[in-house]
Amino acid sequence: MKIRIETDDKISEPEVIIRCRDIDGEAVKVQTAILDALSKNRKLALLKDGKEYYLSPEAVLFFEAVDGKTFAHTPSDIFESKQKLYELEDSLPSSFVRAGKSVVLGTKYILAITRNLTGPSTVQFRSSHKQVNVSRSYFKQLKDKLNERV
Repeated sequence: MKIRIETDDKISEPEVIIRCRDIDGEAVKVQTAILDALSKNRKLALLKDGKEYYLSPEAVLFFEAVDGKTFAHTPSDIFESKQKLYELEDSLPSSFVRAGKSVVLGTKYILAITRNLTGPSTVQFRSSHKQVNVSRSYFKQLKDKLNERV
């Protein structure tokens, strides 16, 4: 793989182009790594008690939508987001995955999954008492994301 940087004073913002014969696993991994690196510098504007906090997405265990509002759960706090769940999902690092109609969770802090064949499975997080239910239709997607992590 060749990597080069070119300068062009006519462009307004940096652009990354991946040229390849076919879209293979290596090209997708490079794209994912670049997107993750860019999103790590990004901060989320989250609200709590009338104050606006700026947190890294990596600090969030999961996001959930309840009664038209979106909440971000950290190990010890709950913040409200101005963004809808689908808007967050598009901008989060690849370590986040949809776990249900109203939940997007970060795989970084997952400690254990209690599998339930007839209903939702339960995810437990490291360093927190919080738990999230994963619907059966999203379970395989979650498992695939966790297997990538290993």
